[in-house]
Amino acid sequence: MSGRHVKRPFLLKLLLTSAIFLLYNSYSAIAQDWVRTGTNLGVQKIRLAAADFKAASSDPQTDPLKGVFDRTLYNDLKNAGIFDMVSKSMTPAQTPGSPQEINLSQWASAPSGAEMVAFGALSVSGGRENVTGFLFDTKNPQTPQILGKQYSDTASEDNTRRIAHRFADEIILRLGGGLNGICETHIYFVSNRTGSKEIWVMDYDGEGQHAITRLGSISISPRISPDNSRVAFSSLGKEGWSIRMYSLELGRLVNFESPSGTTLSPAWSSDGSKLAFSSSKTGDPEIYTSDAGGGGLNRVTAFRGPDVSPVWNPKTNSQIAWVSGRSGLPQLYIMDSDGANVQRMTDSGYATSPSWSPNGQFLAFSWNRKYGPGAPGGQDIYIMDIASKRWIQLTHDSGNNDFPSWSPDGRHLVFQRQENGRTEIWSMLADGTEQQQLTREGWNAMPNWSWK
Repeated sequence: MSGRHVKRPFLLKLLLTSAIFLLYNSYSAIAQDWVRTGTNLGVQKIRLAAADFKAASSDPQTDPLKGVFDRTLYNDLKNAGIFDMVSKSMTPAQTPGSPQEINLSQWASAPSGAEMVAFGALSVSGGRENVTGFLFDTKNPQTPQILGKQYSDTASEDNTRRIAHRFADEIILRLGGGLNGICETHIYFVSNRTGSKEIWVMDYDGEGQHAITRLGSISISPRISPDNSRVAFSSLGKEGWSIRMYSLELGRLVNFESPSGTTLSPAWSSDGSKLAFSSSKTGDPEIYTSDAGGGGLNRVTAFRGPDVSPVWNPKTNSQIAWVSGRSGLPQLYIMDSDGANVQRMTDSGYATSPSWSPNGQFLAFSWNRKYGPGAPGGQDIYIMDIASKRWIQLTHDSGNNDFPSWSPDGRHLVFQRQENGRTEIWSMLADGTEQQQLTREGWNAMPNWSWK
């Protein structure tokens, strides 16, 4: 056989492979575009520098707290997903503490090339910490000030982080299209570090992790109320699984009229007036709604097969997404909050754990699209555009991923990852980039991002 006859099939195969590769990449780019647009990540990134703040006192607490502040502010702005952050190694050596001390041309010039610069001063005196922060536009030397803020609190590491979070959120609000930042938000989750599965909380970046409940039982599926005053969760007691309510203001459990039967997966409406949950009150797990105290119980679904994991459309509170096994394997559905207009959203595999985006446009969920005996499937986080049912996969080849939850700005997701025998909480931008592990001790699962 001649070399020409051998090469032609190979060449055709190569061309076909290349065409498929290009089509796939083109589709991925388009999918990436609609996700980034809908999650407010598609804006042109501003090149932003965060100068180390100036130590403005000789108190021995000043330098350590300034170090905490500098690290926290830089990481907050980097995590926002909307800035092209200038590396600390590329910034001018100066540490300007006031508008009179900053040379904007140095910050605007290479290698920094900053369009905006955040700077200021930190001092400690008499046990009080004082921070003055500025945001300047380097391209507008005549009227450069965008922001000027003053903060004061008892001098401590926790308060320093809180002040840095507050200043970062002010910057994000001004430069990020009017959306509030997430630096002062919290993530609620389940951990077994105290010997039983309890409800825990941490800052959005994984700092400040601590237990909320100490019931000595199994508590799962925490859901923080929109006003951050109460946490609803499911807990195993003498009579089985029921919904319980913990007041963060009172520091104790408060009454909730949980239905009989196995009652799981509570979810708040965005106005805080209602809860949705799954209950086997009638024998088959169905979706119910109630008022915030458990009264006014209303059955929403009535189909054979389990109905679980409800979540409200936070934009309107007029729709509920949930998981149903009525057709066999669990699939994702949406319906009106009274049970009308049922729509099936997924058509294959094993879909669980829906979370509705703040703008009402997307559902994030966990999906094993190739679920079945011998199938090389994996459980990953996906986003689906509700109107078109287009979807994009966010996690790839990294363990089993479940329980996504949206940040209030719609730019981030937190989720659970099980890998190498460990279960931890991770976060990422809503396009799947910038994945970060937040927990590292014990077993940690079922995260829920606070509303504000």
